[in-house]
Amino acid sequence: HHHSRRSSRPFVAINCAALPEGLLESEMFGHRKGAFTGAVRDKPGLLEAAHGGTLFLDELAEMPKPIQAKLLRVIQDGVVRRVGSETTDAVVNVRFIAATNGDPEAAVKAGDMREDLYYRLRVVPINVPALRERPEDIPLLADYFLSTYWVRHRRKGAPFPRLTDAALRALCGYTWRGNVRELQNVIEHIAVVVEPGAEIRPEDLHVAGDTAATETGANPASLISTLLEESYHAARDRVIAQFERQYLTWLVNRASGNMSKAARIAGVDRTTLYRLMERHGLQRSPTAGWVVEREPGPAAGAMDDLQVEVPASEPGGQAA
Repeated sequence: HHHSRRSSRPFVAINCAALPEGLLESEMFGHRKGAFTGAVRDKPGLLEAAHGGTLFLDELAEMPKPIQAKLLRVIQDGVVRRVGSETTDAVVNVRFIAATNGDPEAAVKAGDMREDLYYRLRVVPINVPALRERPEDIPLLADYFLSTYWVRHRRKGAPFPRLTDAALRALCGYTWRGNVRELQNVIEHIAVVVEPGAEIRPEDLHVAGDTAATETGANPASLISTLLEESYHAARDRVIAQFERQYLTWLVNRASGNMSKAARIAGVDRTTLYRLMERHGLQRSPTAGWVVEREPGPAAGAMDDLQVEVPASEPGGQAA
């Protein structure tokens, strides 16, 4: 929004999962005086407040279907009718950005999201990978959060602590099921309890689970110390197998599950990717674009080229 031609206009966000249906409708579309108990005056909604700018719909799949139908009308022609009104109250020009933490196509199939609304919004899809799929971002985020929370929680002028290389490796190797928010909380905890100027070690992180074991699994180079008792060929095969699994996971995640695109990035044939994934017991998730462990039995549709992404769009066919 801030880098678009709408940057001088409002950016309005609403969490579709945080409000009950009646309140969500009133917040989005506004209401007329006397429309319901407590409506003592006319009130414009967030759609009117976002006129000329951007409206961010968080957790779109949680929006009740009656409101989805009403929203579709706004996206199509910009017409807003407030709750309790019998006429058109406003015509707005709004760019819509919608997000969901689940699979939108699965929500459509389950009947939770209107199909026409999904395809109307799906103009510029953006897939945001989980934090564990982009470990190169973790050191940057960790340093940013550490400096931010150190300034917030400590006295002015207190020497900043430093994340050691071992601590960064542990952070990069952790699975981060809570994504960036979990990393944020871990770093804030460190900023509160660590001594000024201290060097932060892996044991200071207090992340759930066995970080050492995770770190070894996620970083093939760190396997070397565990292979010294094996023969050359056995150790080599273990490291190569670990590399192939990690590379395949990264590759398919980067391509959002599109195997043709993954093959182009890797510079190999699709058949080679399929063969490697079969060898290591991996498959594409049938409902999402990332790699999962192969389940027992055939996995129909696991290797197709369907690309599943999070929808985001601008009304009137303009790119968001």
